Amino acid sequence: MALSPIVTATLQSAVLAATSNLLAQAIIAYQAESSFVIDWVPVFQFVIYAFINIPPNFLWQDFLESTFPAYHISPTPAAVKSAAANDEKALEQEAKEGKLVEPKLNIGNTIIKMILDQTIGAAVNTFLFSIFMHSIQAAMLRPLGSPDQSVQYLFSRGAINYAQVDWTRVVALSRAEFYPILVAGWRLWPVVSLINFVFIKSIEGRNLVGSLAGVGWGVYMSLITAR
Repeated sequence: MALSPIVTATLQSAVLAATSNLLAQAIIAYQAESSFVIDWVPVFQFVIYAFINIPPNFLWQDFLESTFPAYHISPTPAAVKSAAANDEKALEQEAKEGKLVEPKLNIGNTIIKMILDQTIGAAVNTFLFSIFMHSIQAAMLRPLGSPDQSVQYLFSRGAINYAQVDWTRVVALSRAEFYPILVAGWRLWPVVSLINFVFIKSIEGRNLVGSLAGVGWGVYMSLITAR
């Protein structure tokens, strides 16, 4: 049975989120000139965030596209030329060949989508990421100090305990890093959005492009959260 597009997008993003965090851990180990031992706790945290974050973002992209379609149907140059010349025979031939109309990029809708995506969408995603990461890190304070014991910790009882989270501190940390992360994101995501809105027509394809770009972004965010 085929998976729904939203499930497929979520699974793809979860795999790529894990990949980005593993790459970040490898970079940290290389910079510290230490052996690379995988810490599965942050990998788990990034994967969980992907499962929580991707479905609403998929629906957000679907809303943007349905409200502001990237393309509209427009007469082809050949059809316009034939109509201007009142050449019915040419028009009939173009109709048979399916050359009367063609999809044309709606520049106004594309600009609107980019503005909405890089303001409302970016602000909500940035703040929710910070809230999630700071809270789950506080909820998973480990008595175990070694990354090679991370699997043992993940399967231990009470590995996640939100009762110990100081939400005032979580919100304060999220507010403090909100603008730096948002501004850093504006160096990457507007380009990704432009590519998606102009060249990629399906929501599934746009999510895949976004997820692939997100590997690099995920490495950056993993390095930030590891501080």
